[in-house]
Amino acid sequence: MSAGVAGCVMQAPEEVSTAPAESSGNGEFPTEFDPPESTADEPAVDSELSELYEAIVDSVAAVEVQTEMGPGGGSAWVYEDSYLVTNEHVIANSTDPHVWFIDIGWRQASVVGEDFHSDLAVLEVEDKPDSAVPLPVVDEQRAVGTQVAAVGNPFDLTGSFTTGVISGLNRNIEVPGRDFSIADGIQTDAAVNPGNSGGPLLTFDGEVTGVVSAGQGETIGFAISAAMVRNVVPALIEAGEYDHSHLGVQLTDVRPEIIEANDLPVAWGVYIVETVAGEAADGVLQGADEDEEVDGFEVPTGGDVIVRMDDWDIPDSERLSAFLALETDPGDTIEIEIVRDGERETVDVTLGTRPDADDGQAP
Repeated sequence: MSAGVAGCVMQAPEEVSTAPAESSGNGEFPTEFDPPESTADEPAVDSELSELYEAIVDSVAAVEVQTEMGPGGGSAWVYEDSYLVTNEHVIANSTDPHVWFIDIGWRQASVVGEDFHSDLAVLEVEDKPDSAVPLPVVDEQRAVGTQVAAVGNPFDLTGSFTTGVISGLNRNIEVPGRDFSIADGIQTDAAVNPGNSGGPLLTFDGEVTGVVSAGQGETIGFAISAAMVRNVVPALIEAGEYDHSHLGVQLTDVRPEIIEANDLPVAWGVYIVETVAGEAADGVLQGADEDEEVDGFEVPTGGDVIVRMDDWDIPDSERLSAFLALETDPGDTIEIEIVRDGERETVDVTLGTRPDADDGQAP
């Protein structure tokens, strides 16, 4: 299991016994028992960050699931009413999800919807505590340098709180074990570790600006953007699934060797290596048809270069993926400006629906 993903083995939090509460013997999961008594005086809340933590910690829960590999889990946060948001990879291929709230212990949960391609999922908990209030989602993406906090359960340390800044935007998030990336990701230097996945990345105003998805090192973590949450989560609640737009191409960023081999008049863009037969771009966009050697390497030639989609400039594949994910729906017809044979022209493409099983190479 990758150290950057939350699917770690979960042990019961040490501060509360998990011995079963008394029940009526009808096999139902207990919903009432005495909360734990504190063994020490609570420290005074004497800073803005302490106030932030106190305001949101009850709305963040630990998640535990059972898989063929054993127990696993991560974090979740209250989105609205009885619905909690987490990562799809936290609950993938699992049964019997439970969530842990700090004040009341374990509650049974059910999976309302999950989306493999955005790594988002929604759980429902009918009897969550009143103190677990919904966390608002930002209306607009916050800028690089914005101070943020990650709250979750790294290494089973429930209610952990780390801070940092947004250190990058428009990242393609690579989720370990998957052959595709998630568009419009947020990069942060707030510490995130196994168990944080699914938890919120919050502004210091207490608004969710992303959903922690993976950590790539001591100072590099990634979160799914609030814009993706706003697109996907309501559909998961309503329909249990979300349909992503699909162009049907294999592509690469324009790099110096591609510029040289194709004698391109542009210094950036997305190069079409191949179109997928029967998909949206087939017969409209043109893939490479030959190779040319540049500095000892074979470089594709003859393919189109995408430089604009509707009113979005497309300097690289990260921007292209973000446009498709955030601005389009299956069935939309979009205007694409391309460079073909050294000349600019415009073509129209009607987008398809991303297949359930995707090889990750064709947006």
